[in-house]
Amino acid sequence: MRPALSYISITNFTTEAGVTHPYVEISYEHFGMPLGQTYPVVLINHALTGNSTVCGEEGWWPGLVGYDKCIDLGQYAVICFNIVGNGYDGKPENLWETYKSFTARDVAHLFYQALQQVQVTQLYAAIGGSVGGGIAWEMAAAYPDYIQHLIPIATDWKSSDWIIANCMIQEQILNNSSQPLYDARLHAMLVYRTPESFKMKFNRTQNEATGQYNIESWLTYHGKKLEKRFQLQAYRMMNYILSTIDITKGRGTFAEVVRSIQSEIHLISIDKDYFFTLAEDQSTVKDMKKAGRPVTHHVINSIHGHDAFLIEYEQLTAYLAPIFQKEHKGVSFV
Repeated sequence: MRPALSYISITNFTTEAGVTHPYVEISYEHFGMPLGQTYPVVLINHALTGNSTVCGEEGWWPGLVGYDKCIDLGQYAVICFNIVGNGYDGKPENLWETYKSFTARDVAHLFYQALQQVQVTQLYAAIGGSVGGGIAWEMAAAYPDYIQHLIPIATDWKSSDWIIANCMIQEQILNNSSQPLYDARLHAMLVYRTPESFKMKFNRTQNEATGQYNIESWLTYHGKKLEKRFQLQAYRMMNYILSTIDITKGRGTFAEVVRSIQSEIHLISIDKDYFFTLAEDQSTVKDMKKAGRPVTHHVINSIHGHDAFLIEYEQLTAYLAPIFQKEHKGVSFV
């Protein structure tokens, strides 16, 4: 059962590709303290198969966001938008027909315009994992003085060749398979986790009743689960957006762009992430330091690979606590 969503309408939105949409509807959920007052606002951007339900019983980050959690709903106003086209509300989207006209940067612009409509004139933090973190990067580059703390997790400021290659394979599966969502999910799970994670979880065990390896049953479960919750056109659009992250496009060098960003930047990587790799983030940190740009960089140690940002709450809390466990009394955020 989907939660009650709120909606914001953006009219006459022109994408980076030059396609004008007379009407774009953005759905979102708001948690914790009221928006538009003196409470600090945290924007949380979901990952490719995520959604606006970031906390609560059905939330995808319940170990991090909630009352008396690291991001304390008794202290912060938290807002999470559905990436346009993700189909979380179950409605068909006219954007699906022209999905390749939308990039991660377009989503960043839409999120910013939506935040203006709910009177959020500044964000205390923008945080996101995977493609959600890439969108946060794009927001910081487009609106360099809008975000106080930029926190990209298990992501990068660009879609690397490896990401683009995986997105291409996903697109081929979606276009050519007889069971596109099921098969695409099976492939994706192999880059979201690691061989070590599979060995720890399954260790070649079998289901005696079916004779099937438990790793096969697990993949089957995830393939069927995605079929139930995603529409093909929505998944295709999310996959394309993932391939389009690039804060430097049309703006100059990475050093020039990152120098313009006024946010405090906190990168969080995963040591065994084989999707958005640690090596890419290490290169980013090196380039930022060379450009004279301060940055903090933390690494989650986990055999679970890319999905560790959805699993390793204790490590995440330790890294994020200095940012979020603060007193904000008497400070205006509007």
